[in-house]
Amino acid sequence: MTTTSSALGRIAPSATLAMSGRVMELRAKGIDVIGLSAGEPDFDTPDFVKEAAIKAIRDGHTKYTAVDGIPELKDAIAAKFKRDNSLEYGHDQISVNAGGKHTLFNAFVATLDAGDEVIIPAPYWVSYPDIVRFAGGEPVILLAGADQHYKITPEQLEAAITPKTRWLILNSPSNPTGAAYSAEEFKALGEVIARYDNVMVMTDDMYEHIWYADIPFTTFAEVCPALYDRTLTVNGASKAYAMTGWRIGYAGGPDWLIKGMRKLQSQSTSNPCSISQHAALAALSGPQDFLKERNDAFRSRRDLVVSMLNDAPGLSCPMPEGAFYVYPDASGLMGKTTPAGNVIESDEDLIGYFLDEARVAAVHGAAFGLSPGFRISYATSYDVLEEACTRIQSSCAALA
Repeated sequence: MTTTSSALGRIAPSATLAMSGRVMELRAKGIDVIGLSAGEPDFDTPDFVKEAAIKAIRDGHTKYTAVDGIPELKDAIAAKFKRDNSLEYGHDQISVNAGGKHTLFNAFVATLDAGDEVIIPAPYWVSYPDIVRFAGGEPVILLAGADQHYKITPEQLEAAITPKTRWLILNSPSNPTGAAYSAEEFKALGEVIARYDNVMVMTDDMYEHIWYADIPFTTFAEVCPALYDRTLTVNGASKAYAMTGWRIGYAGGPDWLIKGMRKLQSQSTSNPCSISQHAALAALSGPQDFLKERNDAFRSRRDLVVSMLNDAPGLSCPMPEGAFYVYPDASGLMGKTTPAGNVIESDEDLIGYFLDEARVAAVHGAAFGLSPGFRISYATSYDVLEEACTRIQSSCAALA
């Protein structure tokens, strides 16, 4: 047997991880590359979270746990949902998984049959369509460009729904754009969903606490309570608490769905890491004041990057409301010629040019479903970002 499965053939490697790997390869050769491709906070995991993990090891919390989370962590997640989102969930409505990606994987594999459709606004996080395809579903992509602030409209949503539609994914604040839906915008989308009993909503709130807008953060089920039983609210410890490597994601949703996700997880990973669960318990239950300090740093970086990219010839960069990404429109650079005589015909060409000539790594817009553009992560130091943007400005100015 020398071939892989058809399911594996339906997916592609993560473009963001591929670029991160490329950066590591170049650095290993001694090449000075500024990597702005990884979606990972540069801040360290808080000390009190680390101490909780060490204590968990010393206390012997190193055995199997309940498949989808220890009771203490589910209590903390329930308290978080109530505190931050005004949502009530019991233990049978909460799933703890090995990262947010695992949460999505479980939900889609547990609910999708061949031909079922999942509506995905673009630009989208690179993994959404591939997880849907792996599960046998069909991604239905709705384009939402900078002209509509990277957010879909109720009219777009209504036109996309068919009898085969199973899910709508809403990611706010968004990876890769940082765009965020207001409560009013969620309500307008909810009015459409309410007319179609076959459609569920998955809200990816992973960047909830990295938030700059003057309006408060809201999540879909909070402002559309009539759709509470048709919504899976997904979150995790990775971004706000700088715990990407700890691999803890979680979700609140209807008990029938959580039960199905638990069944699937029992035959795949079993429980998430027991030590990471105790660390996440500390993160959710402990002091939250450090979040503002980190948010202020992210906001300062955002303002720098947006300003400098808008000063680069041919780029137009909207101001994000959250997360730690910008998504510049690169339409003004298409068709330009590099000093080496190569024509920039796509955003992938542009990113290759930035990597080769400016030694700055970003991710091309086609990977996120909307071109021409690219994603930059500003989850690195102010000085590094200033140097990277200066290099990008020079590279753009060198195009003819």
